[in-house]
Amino acid sequence: MATLFERDEDRPLADRLRPRSLDEVVGQDHLLAPGAPLGRMLAAGRLVSIVLWGPPGCGKTTIARLLADRTSLTFEPLSAVFSGVADLRKVFDAARKRRAAGQGTLLFVDEIHRFNRAQQDGFLPYVEDGTVVLVGATTENPSFELNGALLSRCQVLVLHRLDEAALEALLARAEATIGHPLPLDADARAALKALADGDGRYLLNLAEALASLPPQPVLDPQGLAGVVQRRAPAYDKDREGHYNLISALHKSLRGSDTDAALYWMARMLAGGEDPLFLARRLTRFAVEDIGLADPNAVVQALAAWDVYERLGSPEGELALAQLVIYLGTAPKSNAAYRAFGAAMRAAKETGSLMPPMHILNAPTRMMKDLGYSKGYQYDHDTAEGFSGQNYFPDGMARRTFYTPPERGFEREVRKRLEYWDRLRRQKQGEG
Repeated sequence: MATLFERDEDRPLADRLRPRSLDEVVGQDHLLAPGAPLGRMLAAGRLVSIVLWGPPGCGKTTIARLLADRTSLTFEPLSAVFSGVADLRKVFDAARKRRAAGQGTLLFVDEIHRFNRAQQDGFLPYVEDGTVVLVGATTENPSFELNGALLSRCQVLVLHRLDEAALEALLARAEATIGHPLPLDADARAALKALADGDGRYLLNLAEALASLPPQPVLDPQGLAGVVQRRAPAYDKDREGHYNLISALHKSLRGSDTDAALYWMARMLAGGEDPLFLARRLTRFAVEDIGLADPNAVVQALAAWDVYERLGSPEGELALAQLVIYLGTAPKSNAAYRAFGAAMRAAKETGSLMPPMHILNAPTRMMKDLGYSKGYQYDHDTAEGFSGQNYFPDGMARRTFYTPPERGFEREVRKRLEYWDRLRRQKQGEG
């Protein structure tokens, strides 16, 4: 609402269009519908402490304020960016006095993940005894950023980025408030919603920037781009978005969906990811998920890494794109990865077993007298170039760690291993 000395039209459009009831909130029906978590709480007339987790501009602050209105709680807002222990103490003292007078308090903490662990612990007694109903808002994964003790006392509710229908509803409200349609053709209107990237507040700020334009000419996407700045994608290189996108890239490659993998890599690069991080992860993929199914995959990975380091951005990024295509279309195998893991587990289980004596060198006479190298057969002196001797410790049964699949180059490797296994059994009298 405008103050006595402030005209309503002077306020930002996003503020003027802030919903005045929960029914006006768009895009979050999965939380606010009658059978949804918040809908059920409101129907029961009892609000518990919650953490609202979602991207910017999806309505976290608005929902918290409207929840306070619906439940007749005093709305007490705090920002973790600007507040400290002294501010919290004042809020808790005021809430305690209200409670004694029969009035509850909804404490809304924006960017709650910015509070350190000790500050988060400070909430616990006041949440636990009902002095405040805590509503925290965060754009970061609560399981990474919030204390387990605090999370155990709150219900985490996930808000969605606004979809196309929700953004269109906001645009229609904006045009009704402005009093005329925005001068955009259908393609430019779609481009405007794409620029918002699910952020309702950002969409309304863009609409406000366009509201003062004359009705003619009607802008196409190119004209729109000339009027508004393109928004950088939401992407924090050290936060959950980083790990989500690298996971999407890795799993798209594993699933041999080359086009999806190219898209996720492009998303990361557009968000400012370090291409050398991508080069490292793609090289890891080459040995973990392709391995000997295509031994050239790791060669290609190292070559692309080297090309990028020589050329830099943006030219060197093409080498990474070429690598993604190579890895996406290569046969997949994690047999070497699994074999190494199994061998590591066996090494830990078997402790300090000595190698069998016959494969130990005997550089001194004493070692020869003790039986070092006795009975060793030099493989190259056999007709097949294969002696079939035991190379595992004497106290350990033979184990098979590496089992190559019938794919790619590993099909040939499998034939070799089966041939040597037959020879081994024959030479040991088992065949």
